[in-house]
Order: sequence, then C-alpha cells, then structure tokens
Amino acid sequence: MAYAAGVDVGSTQTKAVILDESGEIAGKALIDTGANVIAAAENVFARALDDAALRDVEVEYVIGTGYGRYRVTFGNAQVTEISCHGRGAVHMFPGTRTVIDMGGQDTKAISVDEAGNIVDFCMNDKCAAGTGRFLGAAASALELPLDALGPTALESKRPVRISTTCTVFAESEVLSWLGKGKKIEDILWGVHKSIAIRSAALLRRVGIDEQVTFTGGVTLNTAMIKALEEKLERTLNVSEESHFMGALGAALFALDEILSSRSLAKSQEASS
Repeated sequence: MAYAAGVDVGSTQTKAVILDESGEIAGKALIDTGANVIAAAENVFARALDDAALRDVEVEYVIGTGYGRYRVTFGNAQVTEISCHGRGAVHMFPGTRTVIDMGGQDTKAISVDEAGNIVDFCMNDKCAAGTGRFLGAAASALELPLDALGPTALESKRPVRISTTCTVFAESEVLSWLGKGKKIEDILWGVHKSIAIRSAALLRRVGIDEQVTFTGGVTLNTAMIKALEEKLERTLNVSEESHFMGALGAALFALDEILSSRSLAKSQEASS
C-alpha cells in the first residue's frame, strides 16, 4: 500500500493529511502554527502519522502548501494553496465549480473545472476586513473566544451595520456599538454579514456557479456559513474536512506523483 501526504502551513494553523493509494484519508492532524514554522510542519506530520498508525518511511511522497510551504523541509515538492484548495474541493464535492477559501490572513475566490484545475482566482486586497483576522479583532474587542463567535452571532435579532473596511478599526467600531448599548450578538452578526458582503463581491469577480464549496479555517464558524448562504442565496458545500481542504489537495497531488511514477516504471519495464 502506497501513502501520500499533504502539509498545509497556514498563518494561524498547520494541517496534515495522509492518503492511501485509493485516495481515502488514512490520517490527519491540526495544530497552531506558532512562531516556528518548520517545527509546526514537522509536528503536524508526526501527529498525522500517529493517527494513521504509520512510520514516516511508509509515506512515499509529501507536498507542502500554504504560505509556509517552503518550510516543509521534509517535503518532496510544493504546490500553491490555491491549486490545492481547488483540487481538494472537487475531490470532496465533485460538482464544485466555485471555491471560497477563508483563512486567518486572506480570502480567495477560485473558479475550477471538473478536474479541479484552476480556471480563475482572485484574493482580497491588503486589508483583512473579509477574513478570519477581522473576526479575531471582534472577538478580542468583546473578550470572547473564537469558538463562541458563531453561536453568539446566531442569537441576533437586530444586527448592526458594520461600516469599517479595515481590521485596524474593527475593534474601535465594535466597542463603539457596545458603548451605544447594542447587544453583543447583534454586533457579531453585523460583523459576519459585513464579511459575507465582501466575500460575495470577491466571488462575483470569478463567477459564482451553482455549487460553491467553502474551505479554510473559518468553515468551523456556523454563523459565517449562514451569512454567506444568505448573501449568495444558495447552500454551501461544507464538511467536517473543509478545514483540511488545502492539505487534502496537496496529498492528492502527492498521490498523483506516486501513481505516475509507478505507471512510468511499468511502461519502461514492458518496453525493455
């Protein structure tokens, strides 16, 4: 049995996925990236190996992706996170033609074909107002843990309108609404709706197909899913594995390399 792996080193968290040769997930892991990117890649891979009950020598090919992909020092190659999210999304949801990847530092809108190849893409500008970082600023201002943002926002009855387009000023606006007596849940739902508006504008630049797949760390936020679905007027493809989509795509590219090498070896053997 051959095994391939993908390691996605993100700005906030690092993920690893190990696939067997049939394309099934054998093991996976997720940790906070922290300051030492090389160590994060090594540690998450070790945890994924433990989850799969494998030794590192049993994994034939490893591809790094994410902003720290060149820090996956044990990897065989690197592939951009845009390509990996596109490939992973189509593998998990074959009808996918549009992908919205929302992480800690940026948001990407991606158009893909039926094989998961990139047709077009665009990213948010330098400001992080449409990303997980914007949610982090709101959480900090309201002194809430990140995992409480979604459930709290969904309790909203009268959301406020968040007007700032800059993460730097997000905390000030949130505190301003709080000072005016607005409820925390209404402020948070306003934040989520603001991000959804910016994300929809980004998606329109690449074209919004019927099947849109949501990937990245923010997929764990239930309110963000609802806000996007309301703005886009369709149900998003989301699964428990959506957080691992980049690592999954990288592992699929790694598996391609293994199978391609095997096919080439057989062809050479037959011709000799």
